[in-house]
Amino acid sequence: MNAVSGMLPYAVAAWLFGAGLYGIATSRNFIHLVGCLGVCQSATYVLILGLGYRWGSIAPIFYDHPPGTPAVDPVMQALVLTDIVVGATLTALLLVLTIQVYKRSGSLDPEQLRPMRAGGSSERTEGSDRGDGERTAS
Repeated sequence: MNAVSGMLPYAVAAWLFGAGLYGIATSRNFIHLVGCLGVCQSATYVLILGLGYRWGSIAPIFYDHPPGTPAVDPVMQALVLTDIVVGATLTALLLVLTIQVYKRSGSLDPEQLRPMRAGGSSERTEGSDRGDGERTAS
């Protein structure tokens, strides 16, 4: 194993994370944002598998191999499977929230939703403009 091939999983993970982070930072659509978050999460798959891989090792099934045979770490594989399930769940939840945002606002652009948040507190009816100290006696 040379130094380049040993660092390759880390470089790929860093590149995937950087590409996903760039997409998140420049996104103008919530669906694109969720997809870029998925790309960032795929960087964790590569990183965890890169940590658990051993050069010259076999799969962790010891049915016909002698004791002491080097094997790939099965815990890392289980962590990647758990990460995939958590990522799929998170993606589904974020897409459902995106659908709800679209139903309520009619837009998937995060920049168009900011005035709703700031304008919601200032656009009150005249009857609700009174503070707590100005309540009428009943």
